[in-house]
Amino acid sequence: MPTPLPLSGVVISKNEADRIGRCLQSMRSVCSEMLVLDCGSDDDTVAIARQAGARVEHQDWLGFAGQKNEAISRATQPWLLLLDADEWLADGAEQQLRELFASGRVEQADVWRLRRSNWFLGRRLHGYERTERLVRPDHRYLPMRVHERPDLAGKRVLDCDAIIEHNTARSLQAHRAKNDRYAQLWAEQRHADGKRCSALSPWTHAAAYWLKQYLLRGAWRDGRQGWQFHASHARAVVRKYRHLHALGKAGAPV
Repeated sequence: MPTPLPLSGVVISKNEADRIGRCLQSMRSVCSEMLVLDCGSDDDTVAIARQAGARVEHQDWLGFAGQKNEAISRATQPWLLLLDADEWLADGAEQQLRELFASGRVEQADVWRLRRSNWFLGRRLHGYERTERLVRPDHRYLPMRVHERPDLAGKRVLDCDAIIEHNTARSLQAHRAKNDRYAQLWAEQRHADGKRCSALSPWTHAAAYWLKQYLLRGAWRDGRQGWQFHASHARAVVRKYRHLHALGKAGAPV
């Protein structure tokens, strides 16, 4: 096996037995350590992670940002590779990471943004997004209930073309259920931040999402899966602005 890089592969988990193995195997040869911070799986997640060579530790759920920050704080290497359990390094990504370290270019930044390609119901969707995943140990996420964002203040951020593959959901029903949870958390966060919206906001924002993603960015090319993926997200847009409007109308405390 090739010599690993000074990298900690970091994953948070709960009940990911069906996919954490692929995640860990994809970075096993490139990482000097793999750390899985589990928050109470009652399936085979822990056993599979240990069998793959990961160090598994427990932490009760702290929220998305808090859990990831805790996991980062427990890693030991000078660089961290952050993956979710439903992600894995694509073919060729390891070589690109090795070249980044061998050339010394890795030291030119504090945060490297990798490319992420999404899969939905067995089909790879067109396009990709940039996401901050190769980071130094002082990397932290801002305190948010969902869709956590890294604190990049004062950080040098550059792009690397190594690709992360992302299987977005086990099923259409699971995708909708996840989006429903995220919509509620998003609305609560925005309300706590003092944001309000009108009764029309759910529909205007959903229409804008659909126009941008499905039409202008060409998601129609992804056939049935593209339609289902973006319809699920548009549905979530309606729900999150409905939640936000209801919270504001009720005068719910922040």
